Amino acid sequence: MSLPEALRASGSVADRIGESSRMCSRRSVFRVMAVAVLIAPLVAACGPGGFRPMYADLNGTGSLSERLAQVDIAPIPGRVGQQLRNELIFQARGGGNALPPEYRLEIAIRESVTSTLVQRSGDSRGQIYSLDASFRLIHLKDKKVILSGTSYGRAGFERFDSIFSNVRARRDAEDRAAGTVGNDLKSRLSAFLATQA
Repeated sequence: MSLPEALRASGSVADRIGESSRMCSRRSVFRVMAVAVLIAPLVAACGPGGFRPMYADLNGTGSLSERLAQVDIAPIPGRVGQQLRNELIFQARGGGNALPPEYRLEIAIRESVTSTLVQRSGDSRGQIYSLDASFRLIHLKDKKVILSGTSYGRAGFERFDSIFSNVRARRDAEDRAAGTVGNDLKSRLSAFLATQA
């Protein structure tokens, strides 16, 4: 190939590359415009009355933190029940004082342990602690159940030759499962109470 032919060929390749990059930039602009069209209604919904931060003032009725502090958490039997209740009280009040109650949260728990990693000898090297909590939120003025449901917590732990180590490992698993249920219940209560007028 002669030099003039090579220059013409390289020029046509450069033209094709330039045209391709222009097409890519047009496609990018169209993609950005399409995304803007799709997002515009969502952003418009965030205007006055559309979007409200969860922990902001709730239509002049106080903040969500105050609403959570108005939830009286009924005693739950057993060590795990007490751990769960303490977790909920701390998460609802943040260590502060309780306000006069408007709601009562009643919780019933069920515990179970499942063996895992069973060896040929039949000994288990691991277990899973399960905590199932059925709850109902009662409005104290009219004694109506306004929210009910079930929450679950699971935590695995190893089995050891030492009895003390086994007791400690199970207790840690119980506390972790209670923390999981406590976090879930607090989130569900927060989401529900934020919608109450």
